[in-house]
This record gives sequence, structure tokens and C-alpha cells, in this order.
Amino acid sequence: MSATQATFPATRFRRTRASASLRNLVRETELSVNDLIWPVFVRDGSGIEEPVISMPGVVRRSVDRIVEAAREAQSLGIPAICLFPYTDPSLKTELCEEAWNPDNLSNRAIRAIKDAVPEIAVMTDIALDPYNANGHDGIVRDGVIVNDETVEALVKMALEQARAGADILGPSDMMDGRIGAIRTALEAEGHTNVTIMSYAAKFASAYYGPFRDAVGASGALKGDKKTYQIDPANAREALRCVERDLMEGADMVMVKPGQPYLDMVTRVKEAFGAPTYAYQVSGEYAMIEAAAANGWIDGERVMLESLMCFRRAGCDGVLTYFAPRVARLLNG
Repeated sequence: MSATQATFPATRFRRTRASASLRNLVRETELSVNDLIWPVFVRDGSGIEEPVISMPGVVRRSVDRIVEAAREAQSLGIPAICLFPYTDPSLKTELCEEAWNPDNLSNRAIRAIKDAVPEIAVMTDIALDPYNANGHDGIVRDGVIVNDETVEALVKMALEQARAGADILGPSDMMDGRIGAIRTALEAEGHTNVTIMSYAAKFASAYYGPFRDAVGASGALKGDKKTYQIDPANAREALRCVERDLMEGADMVMVKPGQPYLDMVTRVKEAFGAPTYAYQVSGEYAMIEAAAANGWIDGERVMLESLMCFRRAGCDGVLTYFAPRVARLLNG
């Protein structure tokens, strides 16, 4: 062997792992406060913060406390919050009329936030399940979730949210054609700057249970949502749904759930290049919190690692209940 021939590993990846400074120099992915959207639950009343039992650390807030949460988010640099209503059961009907009531919980909360903290972006949920006596995202006729009648209801819901001042509308219902219908209605009424983040690849997942408790939909749900949410086995179908929603006028798209579907995040980002988000859903959050509470994992480290994985997979941002905790850590 010649004196110049290498007798050692020519490439030692460990060289750039030797210290925090070196690791920082070669880090490929960054997580920042700007990547966070904070989902919050709003309920009736005043001065209320009511714990969600299946989601430790998460509460339902009355509108005045939601405004306080928006102020907190702004102070932490979180760019957006997303509202989900806990609707009084007495307001739930077969036709879901409360969904487009100008003075429903969500619309009151939107106006209150935009009056108090106009700089923060307010995202909303567009689906009928919080208002539906049957617990479904669409109107039920003879045991069938009807698509086109539901889309008409969703358009009315979207317009009221836009009138209230919402910045980002989040159709999460998975009805066919709803993005095009909503975009057409928004344009016709002059809401040309209202953004649509479509839940374009929303799977019929078992990870949503705690969320349904949080919005009071689980007890009302009759059957399941497999006739309109995507089969978890189907990746190509999900890509077709994303393509359709972008063609119909979605500005941003979402994959939901998050971490078990990071392959879909990557495929969506690589296929379309559009702003791509994921939702770290209630079941993901609850599992991390439960394991941390039992001392089985380091909750803080897993929280940060999980969000970095979203970013590495291609997410431009993440909806996460951890948002304020993460922001405090990132802000030092």
C-alpha cells in the first residue's frame, strides 16, 4: 500500500457532529416560531378556562380568554391561531344552521380577536361537525352524508367567517368540490384576500379521538367518517385530492394527521411545491403528554424533535397544541 493511500475512513461524518457549534453549522432544517399555528378551543361564557381531560394542558376558553390567548400568541411571535368551537348541544341540529349564524361562537371570537389583536392571523375551521346533531362533517339524509347540500352549507359558513374578519379559512370536511365553491363565493363577494388552507389530504384516522371530545362531537357521532375521509392506505388518492383542491383555488394545503403521515407531507411538497402544512393532531399530542407524564420519555425533547421532523419532511408550518410551549423555548 502506498504512503498516500488512505488507511482510514476518508469520510468521517462524526467530524461535523463533534460539538454543538459544528452541528449548528451543518444543520439542514430549522424550526422557528414562524412555523407554528396554535389551535385553540372556544366555548360560551366569560372568564372560563375549562380543561380538556383527554388533552392535558389544553383548555376550552370563553371568548374573552381567547382574546388573551391571541395576545399571548402575538407576544411569543406565533403568527396565527386556529379556532375550534365547543357548541352548546341545544344549538346542534340536523341542518346545522348555527354554522352560518353571524353571531355564533367562532364568528364572535374572530371579531373579538381582530378588534384586540389585529396583527395576528386568525384561521378558522369549516366543517359542520360542531353544529351537527349527528356529529358528522356533512348533512345526513337517510343515513348518508350528502355532498352537494353540505357544500352549499359550507359556503354560507365560509362567507360568514370571512365577513367576521377571518384571514385563513380551513375547510376540513372533505366534501368533493367545496374548495371551488367557497373560492367562487369569496371572489363574488369581494373577499379576494381571504386565504384558503384546505385540509386536502385528511385521512379517516383513529388519532382524532381527543379532539372530538374537545369540541363535543364524539358523543353525537353516529357511525364513522370513512365515506368522506381518505382511507389511510391510499397515498395516490390523497395526491389526487391535493391536486384537485389546488386547481379549485386553495392557497395552502394540509396533511392530517401529521407524524404518522410524514411520507404524504414529502410527496405533496415534492409533487406540487405549494405551501404545505400538517396538523399534529390531538391523539399525537395526547400520546406524547401521557408518555411524558409517566416518565417514559423526555416530553420536552420529544415535542421539539417531533416538530423538527415535520419541517424536515417538507412542512412549511405545523398546527400544534404545543405552540406556546415551543415558542417560549425557541425564544429563550
